[in-house]
Amino acid sequence: MRSMKRSTFKVAFFLKRNALRKSGNMPIVARISIDAATVQFSTKLEINPEAWSVALGRVAGRGGEALRINNTLDSIRTALANIYHEQHEKGNTVTAEKLKNLFLGHDDSQATLLQLFAKHNSDSERLIGISTTRSTYKKYDLAMRRVEEFLRYQYNLSDISLKELNLNFIRDYELFLRTNCSLSNNVAAKMIMFLKKIVTLAFNNGMISSNPFANYHIKLNRVDRGYLTNEELETMMSKEINIKRLDQVRDVFVFCCFTGLSYVDVRNLTHSNVRTSFDGKVWIMTKRQKTDNPVNVLLLDVPRMIIEKYSGKLPCQLVLPVMSNQITT
Repeated sequence: MRSMKRSTFKVAFFLKRNALRKSGNMPIVARISIDAATVQFSTKLEINPEAWSVALGRVAGRGGEALRINNTLDSIRTALANIYHEQHEKGNTVTAEKLKNLFLGHDDSQATLLQLFAKHNSDSERLIGISTTRSTYKKYDLAMRRVEEFLRYQYNLSDISLKELNLNFIRDYELFLRTNCSLSNNVAAKMIMFLKKIVTLAFNNGMISSNPFANYHIKLNRVDRGYLTNEELETMMSKEINIKRLDQVRDVFVFCCFTGLSYVDVRNLTHSNVRTSFDGKVWIMTKRQKTDNPVNVLLLDVPRMIIEKYSGKLPCQLVLPVMSNQITT
């Protein structure tokens, strides 16, 4: 029987020098090369760069830590070689990416994090206007892209098996959000909440046997939002603004102050929500988007004048020219 041509196969280890830990250590990365293609993945080991031999691709010396790490690196090299030869014996085409996935345990038959994330987001997009909003969908879309960035940065992976998720993964993701993405504590916490929902979904559907978030607590800092005094609000209202866009933003903000309605509730207002009640007074009658609870607000003089300012000038019977406050990067 004619034997298959062997491809060039090599495994090497090196330090990820742009990911210096606070301890002074650097992560050890494995590189698989098959023919002209290469892929990398984290060995989940780290060492002080002064103890690393670049020429040997392993820890220098014969101390306890050097032996422990070098033995693990040898085990990784041996396991990769065994998988590579096994696939060749079966007559399968072996690529660097496929070999990495087989070694890490997330072949095509296993559910992955980004696959589940993408399905969740696709389902959410179809429910816009039914049980969710476009702004909520965009937040989940951004959250998935953050996870993609993290996987490439931390592990040089395009995806990861759900079964590989653990507490360290979550903590490393939090550190990535706080440092690489420069997010504040509360914004990072909200990104992690989106990830938690996806992981909990996997747990509830039996895709993973344990929830890595079980021992992780999301901490939100209390924020003092402050308030405007009557004098400050009067100053804002009397300020002459010649830029149309800023004038509209000011009007919407003042309207929110006098009605107590949230940004999204004001954005959804149409003239059908402005009604004269049995008492002869004009009220805003609507529902909170977030809770779907009904809310009735007596229309005072200031918000009434703002409504009149834009009456008949906006499409779809909208009350005010509310601009989007969504920022996606």
